Amino acid sequence: MKSNVIPKEWVRSELQGFCNVLSGNAFKSKDFVSDGVPVVKISNVQYGEYVEKNQEYLPSQYLDDYSNYIVSGDDLLIALTRPITNEKLKICRYPKSRNQGLLNQRVAKLTADKCLPESFILYQFRTEEFMKQVKAGLSETLQPNLSPKSLAGFHCVLPPLAEQKVIADKLDTLLAQVETSKARLDRIPQILKTFRQSVLAAAVSGKLTEEWRAQCSSHNIDTSNFEDELFLKGVTHGNFGKKLAKAPSIGTDELDLVVRHIEGWPLVRVGSICQSIVPNRDKPKKFSGGYHWLLTPHFREHSIWIDYSKIENGLSEQEVLEYKAKVIKSGNVIMSCVGRVGLSAVLEEDSVINQQLHAFIINSSIKAEYLAYCIRANVKYFEAQATSTTVSYLNKTSCNSLPIPLPSFEEQAEIVRQVEELFAFADSIEQKANAALERVNNLTQSILAKAFRGELTADWRAESPELISGENSAEALLAKIKAERDTLSSKKKPKKKAVKKAK
Repeated sequence: MKSNVIPKEWVRSELQGFCNVLSGNAFKSKDFVSDGVPVVKISNVQYGEYVEKNQEYLPSQYLDDYSNYIVSGDDLLIALTRPITNEKLKICRYPKSRNQGLLNQRVAKLTADKCLPESFILYQFRTEEFMKQVKAGLSETLQPNLSPKSLAGFHCVLPPLAEQKVIADKLDTLLAQVETSKARLDRIPQILKTFRQSVLAAAVSGKLTEEWRAQCSSHNIDTSNFEDELFLKGVTHGNFGKKLAKAPSIGTDELDLVVRHIEGWPLVRVGSICQSIVPNRDKPKKFSGGYHWLLTPHFREHSIWIDYSKIENGLSEQEVLEYKAKVIKSGNVIMSCVGRVGLSAVLEEDSVINQQLHAFIINSSIKAEYLAYCIRANVKYFEAQATSTTVSYLNKTSCNSLPIPLPSFEEQAEIVRQVEELFAFADSIEQKANAALERVNNLTQSILAKAFRGELTADWRAESPELISGENSAEALLAKIKAERDTLSSKKKPKKKAVKKAK
């Protein structure tokens, strides 16, 4: 914190000047028991939270044998191994609800002088300036370690006691407001995810285009002899495995899994109207570039368009022949069938798919984007159809069996237009929410920086000179703490026994 300019009424001090740093004991695992005194380990100490997992225990009598290492409710703890994760310092309070514990190695207990507000000290540990000292103090080993000696020597600022309390109270209020805003912004992605799924359900059910149909009532498909007409047009295909020459009839149990649609739209299995392609299971041994080699991670979360920026590999024409790869032309639809099943996308460029994907070849009866949205709208259907050992898996028949409602091509185009319009609206909100969240995250550090530069309490200092000078000054406070420690230390020193001289 030396780089910060602080008010003239404040002082700088090493942490050990007003806070004791106690490193834990190396308790032996062979002494652990099934129940007793909780062992406070580095795995328990996280950012702002004591995590009760894989709890170890020591015999109850250890509280007497190792009383110096006792941890009680609200004690401040810091991890000394890997103390920083995701740019956050692993520091927390021991829960009041837990029984007394014993401090294990690589964890330190921080005990501020009893006259100081601990919340003020804790807030100072959260500042970027303190974090910089932690990073600079880490040892160059396989695991970043912070020594208790280094920690004790870190520089902190110490305002007069009355001002510390004012700062702590202001930070309690301001940062609580920040956390409330952050919590609200954190909920937006889930709200938008639900919104997008609702849009898809409305799209394939017919609700989304109710007004459009009222204005264009002639745009309905005649459902009589629908499958026969498709067959005569050369549209239908038997893509349901060797034992199923044609699509099995759609049962009521399946209808309970798919989004219900309006009357007047025929319901057909996707494999009845689209030719499907299952890729070769052999994985290419080399990639020279050319046709994109698509994988499940290349799907976008909220879009039916592939994220081509993530694609690393491609197959040349020669490699396509060598590995008997299947090239899927642009404008066709692919879906995921292993792991996270039911993701879909429309190809914008010719690509090659691996064995975790399935492809549908589009024809004149269905619009590619509409099919992709139908697949995403009915992800629960695919999850129910998937077989699961270690990961979910859809076979060819399951992929092709999705019952989809088929409105006119004109209405499909209108559905796609409205979905894309609503999704663009959701994307815009999400971008604004992410930008706001970034500002809120930065706001915490901005508030902390102002607090420990004295800017939050500038007016208070001007109005309360008697509380920051003389015996109430920061210098007097630090001197008082030192004097009390020296007195306590001298009292603890054992008296030397007189040695009798031999006569």
